[in-house]
Amino acid sequence: MAGGDYAGLLKTMVNAHKEDRVLALATPLGDVLADVAADLVAAVGPGRPVVLVPVPSRRRVVRGRGHDPLLRVTRHAARRLRVRGTRVVVRRLLLPAGRVRDQAGLDAGARAENLAGSLRCRPGAARSLPEGAVVVVVDDVVTTGSTAREAQRALEAERLAVQGIAAVAATRRRFVR
Repeated sequence: MAGGDYAGLLKTMVNAHKEDRVLALATPLGDVLADVAADLVAAVGPGRPVVLVPVPSRRRVVRGRGHDPLLRVTRHAARRLRVRGTRVVVRRLLLPAGRVRDQAGLDAGARAENLAGSLRCRPGAARSLPEGAVVVVVDDVVTTGSTAREAQRALEAERLAVQGIAAVAATRRRFVR
């Protein structure tokens, strides 16, 4: 589930937060993500504890930006959900496991191939989760779904059942006739 189309104001906000370090945008972006996560949890596991698992950025990318935008937005979303009464934690369970090319310009098949095996779950991750938790993968923008599917694969390889994907925005799919 996504908060909206990756277009217009939402796209501008995501990019300004991520690339230009407009850190105050973590609040409204986190609010959007909290709404998406709340809707998802209401559908799959109301009343259960929630674990938000952000897709990790490469260390080099985080250093270059000077911050981890998705982690910041996810932590804000968790705070917002706690205020609403949801038992929620943020866990960085995923780690980069392989090299990937820049995704820009790649179609869905090439993105999936590029990302295959690129994430791994921290060993023993399941032991750190509340019993009966709803595990939600979090991303800022879903383009083809390849990153979310790779995150899900890595978590499920460690026997963690992913209940859904929550994103701030998603690109609109275009079909060529």
